[in-house]
Amino acid sequence: MVKLSNPGYVASLLAQQGIRLKKKWGQNFLVDENILQKIVHTAKLEPTDSVLEIGPGIGSLTQKLAEKAKVVTAVEIDARLLLVLQATLADYDNVFLIHQDAMDFDWRAHCSQNSVKLVANLPYNVATPLFYRWLKEYRDCFSLFVCMVQKEVAQRIVAHPGGKEYGALAVICQYAGRCEIAFNVPRTVFFPRPDVSSAVVKITPVVNPSYDVGEESFFFRLVDAVFSQRRKTLFNTLHAALPFSKEELAEVGDVAGIDMSRRGETLSVEEFALISRLLYTRSGGV
Repeated sequence: MVKLSNPGYVASLLAQQGIRLKKKWGQNFLVDENILQKIVHTAKLEPTDSVLEIGPGIGSLTQKLAEKAKVVTAVEIDARLLLVLQATLADYDNVFLIHQDAMDFDWRAHCSQNSVKLVANLPYNVATPLFYRWLKEYRDCFSLFVCMVQKEVAQRIVAHPGGKEYGALAVICQYAGRCEIAFNVPRTVFFPRPDVSSAVVKITPVVNPSYDVGEESFFFRLVDAVFSQRRKTLFNTLHAALPFSKEELAEVGDVAGIDMSRRGETLSVEEFALISRLLYTRSGGV
């Protein structure tokens, strides 16, 4: 088996293939045995698990996943890396490579048979839009997310109301799953070293959240509207984005016990859910 936790070997491997890494695809590969094992341990993989990996790169994490899971499907955008992956994963007959952009991947078709665990060192430029898509539209497909992301993104996912990190990402993730930062990761464990620090987040999706929002698509629309102009009040953002008068919004605020002159960044997920449910009920569905 090819050992990929050696930066010198990885540099030589890429040079042999004439591959120069592209920053636009966030190609910073994990080359630390301890961190790789910690990710696999966090995912609590079982021999019956199906795993989906986004951006396998040279296959360092893929190898570890394949040793524990029943099957690993790895989605890689960079065609140049496919030959590398075929070599580094040659000893694993339970790994399936797909050459595709993760933003265009058919999630529903892949997980139509059973839920999967998504374990990945995510390309940082697509991490946030992927989390939105997974948790808004496809969370019934997944039993667990264990993902390496930029530390700033991890902090935004678990942020509390009132802080600068708190926004739509926090509300959506915390509504749709149980979220935690599993551990922080130094820049020194990557090849090449990224300019930012990283963290591994663990999200357990909740198919039927405990929050009653009235209707999910309406709730997501409301949250996005509020944080699209986060310095404005609930009155102003909701009045502009939804078909309600300020008088109607004030009445809903009174029923909810929420001052609608507050900014959205001060509201808890529970308060967002309450406003959503009351507005959706009043509208009869919009």
